Amino acid sequence: MVPIVGEQLQIPSGLPKTLESALQRYGSATFKASAITVVDTTGKVSPALTYGKLLSRSKKIAYNLLNKIGQKRSSLGSSWDVPIKSGDRVALVFPNNDPMGFICAFYGCLTAGIVPVPVEVPITKRDSGSQQIGFLLGSCNINYALTSEACLKGLPKTPTGEIHTFKGWPKLNWLVSDNWPKPPKDWLPPPRISEDAVAYIEYAMDKEGSMKGVCVTRKSMISHCKALTGACSYTEGDIMVCLLDFKREVGLWHSVLTSILNGIHVIFIPYALMKVNPSCWMLMITKYKATTSICKSRDLHWGLLATKDHKDINLSSLRMLLIADGANPWSLSSCDQFLSVFNSRGLRPDAICPSASSTEAMTISIRRPGRTGIGATGRGVLSMSALSHGVIRVDQENSLTSLTLQDCGLVFICGTRDGLMQVSGRKHNTDDIIATVLAVEPMKFVYRGRIAVFSNKVLRDERICVIAEQRPDCTEEESFQWMSRVLQAIDSIHQVGIYCLALVPPNYLPKTPLGGIHLPEVKRRYLEGTLHPANVLMCPHTCVTNLPKPRETHPEIGPASVMVGNIVQGNRLAVAQGRELGPANDDPAILLGDKDDFTMSKKCQYINEILKWRAATSPNHNLFTLLNSKGSESTTLTCSQLHKRAERIACLLMEKGKINTGDHVALVYPPGIDLICAFYGCLYVGAVPVTIRPPSASTLQSTLPTMKMIVDVSKSILILSNTLTIKTIKSKEATALIELKNWVMILDTEDITKKKFTASYRAPTPEMIAYLDFSISTTGMLAGIKMSHSAATSLCKSMKLACELYPSRHIALCLDPYSGLGFILWCLSSVYSGHHSILIPPTEVELNSSLWLTTLSQYKVRDTFCSYGVMELCTKELEERPRVFLTNSFSKLFSSVGLSSRAVSTSFGCRVNVAFCLQGASSPDLTTVYVDMRALRNDRVTIVEKGAPHSLSLIESGKLLPGVRVIIANPDTKGHCGDCNLGEIWVQSPHNSSGYYTCYGDEQNNVHNNEHFNAKLTTGDTSVTYARTGYLGFLRRTQSIQADGELHDAIYVVVAELKGNENEALDLVPLITNAVLEEHQVIVGVVVVVDPGVVPIDSRGEKQRMILRDGFLADKLDPIYVAYNM
Repeated sequence: MVPIVGEQLQIPSGLPKTLESALQRYGSATFKASAITVVDTTGKVSPALTYGKLLSRSKKIAYNLLNKIGQKRSSLGSSWDVPIKSGDRVALVFPNNDPMGFICAFYGCLTAGIVPVPVEVPITKRDSGSQQIGFLLGSCNINYALTSEACLKGLPKTPTGEIHTFKGWPKLNWLVSDNWPKPPKDWLPPPRISEDAVAYIEYAMDKEGSMKGVCVTRKSMISHCKALTGACSYTEGDIMVCLLDFKREVGLWHSVLTSILNGIHVIFIPYALMKVNPSCWMLMITKYKATTSICKSRDLHWGLLATKDHKDINLSSLRMLLIADGANPWSLSSCDQFLSVFNSRGLRPDAICPSASSTEAMTISIRRPGRTGIGATGRGVLSMSALSHGVIRVDQENSLTSLTLQDCGLVFICGTRDGLMQVSGRKHNTDDIIATVLAVEPMKFVYRGRIAVFSNKVLRDERICVIAEQRPDCTEEESFQWMSRVLQAIDSIHQVGIYCLALVPPNYLPKTPLGGIHLPEVKRRYLEGTLHPANVLMCPHTCVTNLPKPRETHPEIGPASVMVGNIVQGNRLAVAQGRELGPANDDPAILLGDKDDFTMSKKCQYINEILKWRAATSPNHNLFTLLNSKGSESTTLTCSQLHKRAERIACLLMEKGKINTGDHVALVYPPGIDLICAFYGCLYVGAVPVTIRPPSASTLQSTLPTMKMIVDVSKSILILSNTLTIKTIKSKEATALIELKNWVMILDTEDITKKKFTASYRAPTPEMIAYLDFSISTTGMLAGIKMSHSAATSLCKSMKLACELYPSRHIALCLDPYSGLGFILWCLSSVYSGHHSILIPPTEVELNSSLWLTTLSQYKVRDTFCSYGVMELCTKELEERPRVFLTNSFSKLFSSVGLSSRAVSTSFGCRVNVAFCLQGASSPDLTTVYVDMRALRNDRVTIVEKGAPHSLSLIESGKLLPGVRVIIANPDTKGHCGDCNLGEIWVQSPHNSSGYYTCYGDEQNNVHNNEHFNAKLTTGDTSVTYARTGYLGFLRRTQSIQADGELHDAIYVVVAELKGNENEALDLVPLITNAVLEEHQVIVGVVVVVDPGVVPIDSRGEKQRMILRDGFLADKLDPIYVAYNM
């Protein structure tokens, strides 16, 4: 490929060699000639600044910068410690309506050999891009900023009156040149400076919003000015109207540099005036008979709208109308329309001159003014589809998929590098997307054509985001209709999908100083969730085409083949076992003292028999202490007191309840002593207790039906409760939900008479049901587990051995006592082991968050058990699985008060076995491993290093309890998995549950569910019976287990709680969609934003997804916002 070279530069004779010499010539020879005229924001023309005054002011600034700065104290209170010398850099901070002050300061710096760095005025403390300006100033080692008196007064100030130090800015000394003294008559500027020295530094923004300084040498500056002079045929006496930013790019090169080189009179039109009077620049051309004008295609478009002033316009004097953004292909339509309208007003077709340029390369090409004939001007029509693949192909004009390029001096440009987005291997230009969006009813909907288009990398590919300002009077229905048409248009024209289309209120997108859209700031707000859109439409289903393919299954490979493969490879089979459950020296089986060994071994398998023994042998031994929110002891309970209160409740059940052996009794109590007494009262008469959480007076509509459902499903024939709870059940609000006649008998256990109880019951075999354990899973299934007497005492014995629980020990409990391990610890463990349990209801911790921690310190408790919800109250964090982040943050937060990180651990259990992993008294430190999430999705476990991409941290769930045996099995084939292979956790122990009593909400799978308790392997040892947990995990050689989560379906609906303002709800939609797509490779179909507390959480701190799903489908969530991702 041969590079194209421009035409030979023809330098007009008599042109000054440098800009300083040009200013000296015109300021001396034609000192009364006008150099600068400014039209203020009201349309009034200010007195012109002559070349003579420009020269004198420039010399004055140059003299003071070199000779006065650094030799006295500043009038603003900051010291001028560092003198300024030639080659130093000074910031020029001038507003866009003060070109006179800027040009005087710029040429003052050039005259003194100082490098000017023009930057924008930071209007507010949070001005868009001001931090990047500060980075530029700091990297340029700038200590001084030159500005005007009016600009200085408008800068934000501290309460003491000093200029506010903007974020990221270095400490600056602000200089005001308005009242500086004149230089002595004999003062001369520094001698001629080297051509290779930097003349000025112009800032440029890249695609990501980073600001860079472009250094322009004196040689490059004068060469560029001479090239522009030749290309544009500038001559002395020309009059130029400038609508551009005079501090950078085309505005700086033509109206500040080249104009002075040629002695041109420049009339500046500020952007603020253009907004209110878009035809003022054409009226100035008519008034002053201007020969050249520099503008953008936007200004042409605005001029077309000001139809009422067209009759007063005459553009016949205009030799060149330079279009600064002519490289944008979509400027062609504005140029054509402008010419067709104003051709009758004297505008010549050859006067319109598009230009192509960039900050780094400066001007590349300009269509020459005044040229006619073949090849003078032209246009090219290319296929956008071919361009997206990097191929040039001619297309038919007026085709929907065509891109018409205009001649920018025989150079045809189809876009900018910063505007390119590469999506699925094809390249698209942001300007092309904007043009397509604007074509969909632009005047009716988009406010002033303000649209931002950028790409955001999600899941290894760029995703196109479109943000538009909507008109103030648009309804939500009109918005979504317009968005739907935009999606169709972009899909049909560009064959690409839009990932996010958002609408914001008018004038809401951050602006550049000249009113353009500050694209990097828009993107930053979008990614940070601070954009606050009015409407959002996410379309991930249509544009995300690189989701990972599902793993191929090979049905011909059976479990036996997998097992043989593990053996051949030397891979250990995944099996782990706790120590044996041998009799301890202080075990109740030995201490009961029965001479008959058979009777002795049977008695220890009934928890009620152990209570009677303790009441007889150590009646005054304190078993339980209940604390209130103030930390004081509200109730204590000894062995004897518990036994007597249980007998009274047993009498009540026999006399008033007419209980028969095996009847089910619902225990509806708040966490406390009454629940424990009622439980043992039921065991004394042979009833089967069912613990149920009492309804909350504040949430009766959800909690009362749940309680009623459990009572009905468990087939309880009566309810035991206290006075306060019964009053709530019989309240007016409750009876409106469930009538009293629909309840079974309700008995109050608070005021009961002291009667001798003689007919104590003992089950004939320990395999009979001791109690039912009801709980609702995260999938919404209400299940009741049958726990036998032997299973209950076996679990207590296992925990006693693992945790070294003795009668002299103090244990603090802060968890809900209604199911699982919480119930065992609250009601059974103390009676079996004899230790002292300090009971802290979680509701009391909600009132006093320091209660639990204060109790641990006050009683010097060595072991405490709590739920994740209680820990969350102390750290304000919540997640699921064994919560690595929560436990780590909790340990770190309280390490200053002596909490050891190894003291914080997790237990693990489920319905089939409420606890089979627990950190015992002598267990080794828990280890954390990091696994690859992508491998997990393919049922493989790949151990990676901490901080590796796609890594997930998993913490060991303690050590296996004595008597527990765990294996990992393939949930589909029931084959035995190898070590470090992902599979379902199967458990065998004496305290396994006996089976489901019922599964409400999953009746059709009841037979299948009961098989969970009697599963057998198809390979290896096929005679052993295990219980299937439904949890995925893997085993390592530490003999501990890791759990990854339940066997859930893919997530399609995401519900997020919003703790901020409601106007921030829509910001969450793209953030949630991005995060789930990036982390889990799952496309979210619906995003629901709700108020805090709406997501239901059970006593274990787990989110109850099925209840949430049912509430969403029944439209009961009262969401702040629901986004349906198309």
